[in-house]
Amino acid sequence: MSRSRSAAAAPRLRREASARQGLHDSAPVFAALGDETRLQIVARLCAEGPLSITRLSEGAGVTRQAITKHLNALSAAGLARNVKSGREQIWELETRRLEMARRCLDRISDQWDVALDRLKALVEEE
Repeated sequence: MSRSRSAAAAPRLRREASARQGLHDSAPVFAALGDETRLQIVARLCAEGPLSITRLSEGAGVTRQAITKHLNALSAAGLARNVKSGREQIWELETRRLEMARRCLDRISDQWDVALDRLKALVEEE
């Protein structure tokens, strides 16, 4: 490959490497959100703001211990954090990780749009 082609390919290669890294970094987020109870916890924290474990367990259909386990899994994925308030732990969302996962899904969606446009052009050409 000539030097000019190599230089021209460098930005594309960096974008591809960045996209792979973004997908790799987002995998724990998608894994954590793959559990229905954790997804419901994230939805409640999003809708209601920071909540205690006691409040999160109300109406959840699972024990406080189960809520704690799910919150720890969300925390490990970088989706939630807790702050001690007296004797209670108040949990809130870490929106940065959700935003990173959203950008990852946007890139995948864009790739599908490009692929479908190519397929459409191919079909219409024939």
